[in-house]
Amino acid sequence: MRVLLDENVPVDLASLLGDHDVETVSGLGWAGVKNGQLLRRMRGRFDALVTMDRNLPHQQNLAVQPFGVVLLEAPSNRMVRLRPLVSEILAALEGIRAGELRRIGA
Repeated sequence: MRVLLDENVPVDLASLLGDHDVETVSGLGWAGVKNGQLLRRMRGRFDALVTMDRNLPHQQNLAVQPFGVVLLEAPSNRMVRLRPLVSEILAALEGIRAGELRRIGA
């Protein structure tokens, strides 16, 4: 699966996502790109977006996107908070469908 980590997710998380083909917003030079433009750039390139942007589902119509979104609802984006969620993230990525939003943590 082709996964994009949003710029609010630490790049260190990429190495913990198993066999998935993971890229980062910053690694692609897309840092600072607004959400709407980011979603357009993702089309045809990625199967899922992993983000911590809790506003994204309210700002964008995710149901029409050709990829799924995994929303991490952790207290912070520090790896000490995200590492315990890795198994849930991997489970969420399995079988995620286009237009689907899966929330992890809380």
